[in-house]
Amino acid sequence: MAHSDDSHAGHDHVWADDLTKNQGLVLGALAHSDAPLSAYDILDRLREDGLKAPLQVYRALDKLVERGLVHRLESLNAFVACADEHCHRSGLIAFAICEGCGKVDEFADSVIEDRLGEWAAGTAFVVERTTMEIRGKCGACAGA
Repeated sequence: MAHSDDSHAGHDHVWADDLTKNQGLVLGALAHSDAPLSAYDILDRLREDGLKAPLQVYRALDKLVERGLVHRLESLNAFVACADEHCHRSGLIAFAICEGCGKVDEFADSVIEDRLGEWAAGTAFVVERTTMEIRGKCGACAGA
């Protein structure tokens, strides 16, 4: 798995009834991937399942991101399945991305979220979305 939290298996079943076929295929590809995937990586994996055009993948990704089931990692221009089915209710989503092995850990931190909220309130900035990406090396790669 790309995340340290290996709870992706539930994603295939919890929302299966209300996902389109393409959304289910894309979410499944991400949930079973060892690393973040670009839209073209997803397309390559799903060609045999009937996805033929990038637009099909992008439409599915847009809806999955909108619903909080998938996250876009801006710095990688890639996507990961959400490691926590309830994270979309949280105001801050953070990702630690290992430069060595590509492992992505998803987490939330209330202290950081509170501090950013205080800053936003103090500057009258209206926060619509907060995603933080931290680049470095995981424990295994740092010790290697």
